[in-house]
Amino acid sequence: MRIGELAAAVGVTTRAVRHYHHLGLLPEPGRLGNGYRDYTLRHAVVLARIRRLTELGLGLAEVRDVLADDAGKDLAEVLAELDEDLARQEEAIRERRARLRTLRESEGGTAAEGPVSPELAALFRDTAHLTDSPMAAKDREILALLDTSAPTEERERLMGLMSGVVGAPGGLERARDVYRLLDELDGAGADDPRVDEAARALAECVPAGLLPEDAVLDESNSFLAALYADFAPAQAEALRRALRIVAEGLA
Repeated sequence: MRIGELAAAVGVTTRAVRHYHHLGLLPEPGRLGNGYRDYTLRHAVVLARIRRLTELGLGLAEVRDVLADDAGKDLAEVLAELDEDLARQEEAIRERRARLRTLRESEGGTAAEGPVSPELAALFRDTAHLTDSPMAAKDREILALLDTSAPTEERERLMGLMSGVVGAPGGLERARDVYRLLDELDGAGADDPRVDEAARALAECVPAGLLPEDAVLDESNSFLAALYADFAPAQAEALRRALRIVAEGLA
């Protein structure tokens, strides 16, 4: 058989046949007098096996192992590993679909900050009526950033703490008051007398356990430095003071 006939018989491309030759997966056939390769039924059998193995999901390096002399032993082992890998992929896909389903059913999944985790989506849903506040909108952006960057366990812990604050008796009212106080500081200087009131109100909304005891709260913390820089001077100062109040309570 010519290379085109072999490829057609097995259902692959001639380019694939040449690639398998290059990798040493398919043995080179003899040559006719005119220099063309002369493929036999044995080549078709090997090529068909390569196709079946790759369709199962084996990489070409794994296919090479299977085609080795001790193929019977290796094939069973490789197929078992492949089955375990596919099972893990199936579980991951189920988890992703469940997350997508939750996001599609919640306001958080289609919010400007979305897509976000189901935990944060639920928090956004509970605080949706506060989004007319510029500070609340910025708060949502920061939460979405943490939701994306934090490890799964830490993200779930943080979102659980925030949900606990909002869900506590009077929690939404306190959040609304804090956003109002911070919004009123927009454009004010860091020495504005209203800063202290906003800082204390904000500190009361910070959940216990949010800050570790050894937290670095000055500009040497690059995240906080960027966070402070994103606020107006009075708002940034209120945040600094609030975090200091919370840290002092931990001491």
